[in-house]
Amino acid sequence: MKAWFIVLFPLLVILGTPEAQAQVSVDVAKITCRQLLFDKVISPNTKSLALWLSGYYNAKRDNTVLDIGALAQNTDKVEDYCRMNQDVTVMDAVKNALGPGQ
Repeated sequence: MKAWFIVLFPLLVILGTPEAQAQVSVDVAKITCRQLLFDKVISPNTKSLALWLSGYYNAKRDNTVLDIGALAQNTDKVEDYCRMNQDVTVMDAVKNALGPGQ
């Protein structure tokens, strides 16, 4: 009985340990619309990316006000633009879909 326990315990520890999620760093300037729409790493984080981009562009304008409704509309506009222009970077898509001041 003890022999089985000695053999099975390390195996149960190894198999029972949940996978650790790796932290991922992404250069936002290199993300393409195709990645935004279909990539397994980027796609689930679209809302986080939209918030980051909003903060980035608002900081460039010294704007500290977050308009949630405008953020949602702008996210939809950028996603629509990306569906038609999948090889463009997301940052270029923001400029093209929302104008250079956004």
